[in-house]
Amino acid sequence: MHRFFTALRGVASFALATFLAVTPAVHAQAPQPPEIAARSYLLLDVTANQILAAKEVDTPIEPASLTKLMTEYLVFEALKSKKIDLKQTFPVSERAWKMPGSRMFIDPKMQVPVEDLIKGMVVQSGNDATMALAEGVGGTAENFVKLMNEQAKALGMKSTSYKNPEGLTEPGHTTTARDLSILSVRLMQDFPEYVGFSAIKKYRYPGTPATNDTNRNTLLFRDPTVDGLKTGHTAAAGYCMIATAKREFPNLGAAGAPGSRRLLAIVLGTASDSARANESQKLLNWGYTAYEAVKLFDAGQAVATPAVWKGKSPTVKLGRPDAIVVAVAAGSAAKVKTQLARPDPLVAPLSKGQSVGSLKVDLGGGQAVMDVPLVALEAVEEAGIFGRAWDAVRLWIK
Repeated sequence: MHRFFTALRGVASFALATFLAVTPAVHAQAPQPPEIAARSYLLLDVTANQILAAKEVDTPIEPASLTKLMTEYLVFEALKSKKIDLKQTFPVSERAWKMPGSRMFIDPKMQVPVEDLIKGMVVQSGNDATMALAEGVGGTAENFVKLMNEQAKALGMKSTSYKNPEGLTEPGHTTTARDLSILSVRLMQDFPEYVGFSAIKKYRYPGTPATNDTNRNTLLFRDPTVDGLKTGHTAAAGYCMIATAKREFPNLGAAGAPGSRRLLAIVLGTASDSARANESQKLLNWGYTAYEAVKLFDAGQAVATPAVWKGKSPTVKLGRPDAIVVAVAAGSAAKVKTQLARPDPLVAPLSKGQSVGSLKVDLGGGQAVMDVPLVALEAVEEAGIFGRAWDAVRLWIK
């Protein structure tokens, strides 16, 4: 049996740490979300890192096949680190063959390429394909589940506990809408070269039933801007969906060019297949119309260039490696105001990417929108002994 142990990514990225701290956008007259027939839901503006609407986002729920997003994460990590490759074949164990629920319909006589197993897991939601991948990457399903929980912890998914790689009901196998949003965003950010599997509308492995070829994410067939991510269903979990869409808007690209805005809708515990699709579509459409995205600064653009003391350079550029975009209620863009908050004085050394203050965004009158953490866009080395001594005197006088 193949044994490939996935290396964990470590703590969440700075950008994700920003996201974890984000709360729903606050406005004097915040748009009210539509009625959503679900136990729990969350609408995230991925481009702005802002939650636009939410209900019971920290309530534990059964994730059903949304579990497979973490299995995807570990498989994609193994691909990216070249521990496995898409053309490589994995065997199908008796355990994988006999998995209940949704299936790809593979059997122990087969050696199935990793690429096909991924499609079987993502498009067909096959529990057999998922188990084959888990055993191929982790050595055993049990070890793979251990890797899943370690990765969840590394990503900051504080309320998630995995018991299996496929999502069948099992005591203690739970997560939350908030944790699912963290996983979904990181999946898209960390593996753009592989996440496109979730946009495949139809797939079946040669020799398997032709009636089992359709992606259960019906929004892929209804909305051309939707390109993922996953559905899930068990009797205990109800019908669940994580849907993401990317739509083009003016002035969101570099130098004022058109650019894309991505939203992510998580709907958990609905009553039917059609209900999860309808409620997800409702959230996405509402988010795009009730809120508008305002780009404040381009990626790598200096928000401010304050003075630096005791450094080889007299100043440092502060900004973000990605564009700074905020979501505000439609029609409020002209009211957006910003204020820089930073340590004073700034004293060298400063490393590139080091957190240095934040950009506070509001609509005036105390209507806070969000705080955007800023980083040093360049390193500032410590000056020589005489330069440091001179600045020490100047700071004392100041």
